[in-house]
Amino acid sequence: MTRKERQAAILRLIRERPISTQSELADALHSEGFEAVQTTVSRDVHELGLVKVRGSTGRLVYAEPGAIADRDRLDELRAALRRWALAIDANDSLAVAFTPAGYASALAQALDEARHPDVLATLAGENTVLVVPRLGLTAARLADELRHELLEGAA
Repeated sequence: MTRKERQAAILRLIRERPISTQSELADALHSEGFEAVQTTVSRDVHELGLVKVRGSTGRLVYAEPGAIADRDRLDELRAALRRWALAIDANDSLAVAFTPAGYASALAQALDEARHPDVLATLAGENTVLVVPRLGLTAARLADELRHELLEGAA
């Protein structure tokens, strides 16, 4: 198997399960039918630019480059939704986030900066943010997803 196939397998493996060490990665590759010694895995980790991030269990695990920035942007969006969103609703084509007076711009900016993959654009008023979903996604589904972000971690 080629280096590209092996590296594609590495990326898939680290997306599918937490892998903390090069030894664990080599074992996972072996279980997938790839022959890779530790030095090969080390070179692949370097070439792919893999980083270590804190996983859901608290363990450091391999992740793709940009995973930290993506996670941080999503964390900032969650914080902004918790801070400023009072409610989120939708009709057939638009989702709407309701805020206290004067906070819609801040929430719209947080949505824009998060570069959420399902948000095409936002438009802020005084206390509402129109959130336009990307093509193929219903506004109700987007509203549900944003509500999930709003409520995640809430007691």
